[in-house]
Amino acid sequence: MNLQQELNKAGGFKNLDLLAKQVVEGFIAGMHKSPFHGFSAEFAEHKIYNQGESTKHIDWKLYAKTDRLYTKRYDEETNLRCHLIVDRSASMHYPEAAGFTIDKLNKIAFSALACASLMHILKKQRDAVGLSIYSDTYDFYAPEKGSERHHYMLLDKLSETVVSKSESQTTETYKYLHQIAEKIHRRSLIFLFTDMFQTSEDDEKLFEALRHLKHNKHEVVLFHVYDKEKELTFQFDNRPKRFIDVETGDFINLYPDNIKENYEKAVKSYFENLKLKCGQYRIKYVEADINQGFNQILTTYMIERQKFV
Repeated sequence: MNLQQELNKAGGFKNLDLLAKQVVEGFIAGMHKSPFHGFSAEFAEHKIYNQGESTKHIDWKLYAKTDRLYTKRYDEETNLRCHLIVDRSASMHYPEAAGFTIDKLNKIAFSALACASLMHILKKQRDAVGLSIYSDTYDFYAPEKGSERHHYMLLDKLSETVVSKSESQTTETYKYLHQIAEKIHRRSLIFLFTDMFQTSEDDEKLFEALRHLKHNKHEVVLFHVYDKEKELTFQFDNRPKRFIDVETGDFINLYPDNIKENYEKAVKSYFENLKLKCGQYRIKYVEADINQGFNQILTTYMIERQKFV
């Protein structure tokens, strides 16, 4: 299957579920050299078979290797719950493009496919997943469930999010994170996808909201989604350009090389401060460059899942 053929060049995904499956299968196929050797997207782990239990889930292949009976332990037994949060503010639709290719996604499309890939694993492991999407409003909320119908409803919403752009000039992230935190009552893994480009609140308010997400012993992972080439290292040819703030509409005309050095210093300082703050609040911070694929996302999930008890 050519993944690029599954992208709708009119804007958005033709089949997000199929793309997610391809991403996960590619990741699992490459894990034979990783610490997660033996992971299966079908179940979470094994447990020793106890006499009198149903033999339905006995792993006979493992019995042939070990001469001991084990059953596949599904995660509905461990009751793992996961909540995905997606920032769909105007800046998340950068860079703008007439259409996508699998190796050329903007930030919101990358986040949607990353979420769909996580959902694919969660579904296979019988886990419950919920979704929140915000921009200038709290656009969408769905509680954690594990049904097939729920799964496809979330996929449809993610696909819609890729093509529906917020026109607002402000994004009050802290406000919506507080609201989301109030809705998640049972202990969950929480994954937040955002570019952390805010205009209407200071960092303290934002990190207080992130700390609120950690209440009830939730584990929070912040995936900092950005285009490293353009937004961090400022790789533009040195011709006159107009740079427009997609959040506020403000613009400036200049030669990129004239500000490249100062820009890089400022942004790197901002990124380092984010990492430091996340460390102080015990929030896992993960850089998610949209040009580097999804292995970092899925590897982080694997690590956090193993730690989540």
